[in-house]
Parts: sequence; C-alpha cells; structure tokens
Amino acid sequence: MDRRDRRSAAPPSARPGRRALVAPDLTALAGPTSGVAVLPHRLFWQADRRIELDNPHLLQWMYETVLREASTTEELRAWLDGPTLVRLWPQLFLPRGVRQAWEQRHPALRAADRRAMTAAG
Repeated sequence: MDRRDRRSAAPPSARPGRRALVAPDLTALAGPTSGVAVLPHRLFWQADRRIELDNPHLLQWMYETVLREASTTEELRAWLDGPTLVRLWPQLFLPRGVRQAWEQRHPALRAADRRAMTAAG
C-alpha cells in the first residue's frame, strides 16, 4: 500500500494525531446562541474565556474552536446549536478532516455548503 492509500484510508482528523469528533445527531445540539458564553478552560486557554455570542464573528469563532477542540459529544451538545451550526457551516474555517467528518455524517451540512457555493457563484 503506498502512502496516498494509507492517507485516504485514515479517519478524518481535527489535527495530526487526533480524530475529528462528530455529534451523532444535529437536533441534540442545543448550546447557547446569544448572550455571553464562558467556554471551559479545556476548550479555550485564556484567562478571560467570555464570548459575546451576539457578535456574529465571535459566534463563528466559538463554533470553529469547539469543533476543533471538543473531546466529548457532551461538549458538542453543550456549546453548539444544530440550526446555528447549519447556518454558519459554509463560513466556518475548519481543518479539512473536521469538515469531511461532519459532512459525511450530516448531509444537511454538505447541502448548506453547496447552497452557499451556488449563491456565490
């Protein structure tokens, strides 16, 4: 087996050495969408972990952070909201492995990406 075959057979990763974590059901994601969220230190390593979710850029940034850093489905459920994730999906800057894993599991995310590409194109 050459290197390309092994690379394509590997599970999608959030970063080298870490598999991408995907929620089994988007409807189970019921995290905050407004107000101020305080991420746990494990997800965001800063002294001030407050995030103003009414700022669209900070909301997007929080989703990118949680999608990259979460290590349990409980963290995904606590910090992400399903409809908000679908709405933000096309704009999120994510590692290829994270995007691939989520889109394989949730066709609605792939469809949101396609709709955004069609609207832009």
